[in-house]
Amino acid sequence: MGRILDDAKRLRKSLGHIPEPVVRPSLLVVSGLPGSGKSYFCQQLALRTPFALLESEALRHVLFSVPQYTSGESFRLFRAIRWVIDELLRQGVPVILDSTNLSEHHRERLYHIADSTGARLVLVRVEAPDDIMRQRLEDRTRGAGLDKSKAGINVYSRMKPSVDVIRRQHIAVDTSRDIRPALDKVLRAISRD
Repeated sequence: MGRILDDAKRLRKSLGHIPEPVVRPSLLVVSGLPGSGKSYFCQQLALRTPFALLESEALRHVLFSVPQYTSGESFRLFRAIRWVIDELLRQGVPVILDSTNLSEHHRERLYHIADSTGARLVLVRVEAPDDIMRQRLEDRTRGAGLDKSKAGINVYSRMKPSVDVIRRQHIAVDTSRDIRPALDKVLRAISRD
């Protein structure tokens, strides 16, 4: 238990500014393949309403100076991330999790956190046409843009067959198009009673 607390404290400290608590916080779980535009969507949303933004790629670098992307490393990272999410929601802080979140099994752990904390759960599936995602990943490999992720075509190709259908109601957004309607839809979802 000591390691998870230490990891969670390191992650929490790395978040910087935490927004003010609200009566009923939201947990926004964003899912999508590398190159789909998750981080861009999350950043645009965070500009429109206060959230603690947990970007799994940035948090991985907090725990591992040279990430190896092993299953053990991911298990340790996401265990600590879930701990931080639970803590923030219990304090009334709205949270966005920017991560691939491709497995329904792993998402179910997040559903449980939302249920146990009374948080409003909003699920978003971010996608784009395959050719656009591949181009974004090639640009990323060349160092173009401000993307924190290092996932390239190989990671995308390895992950693509493992995408599980989101079994709960969710919002789908194609980031190759105007994302403003999807942003508005998410804002309505987090403000409903």
